[in-house]
Amino acid sequence: MAKQIPLRQCIGCRQMKAKSELVRIIKTPDNEICLDKTGKMNGRGAYICLDNNCYNKAVKSKGIEKSLKMAIPEDIYEAIGKELN
Repeated sequence: MAKQIPLRQCIGCRQMKAKSELVRIIKTPDNEICLDKTGKMNGRGAYICLDNNCYNKAVKSKGIEKSLKMAIPEDIYEAIGKELN
């Protein structure tokens, strides 16, 4: 039996991709927003491709805010954008 690959939906392009191809943005229990490169940190997560177009779409559609269920300040968006590049 073949091993199943976990799929997640990118909040930018809305495509289902392998979890390993995406980066996780999390809201920690302390309401901090950060990138989770390990994919194992505690908190509510949203997945995004390592692509500027996907990031820009997610910012424009407020996909990150909807997924994490909170408003996100502009400086956090800039920090995430820098880390993704």
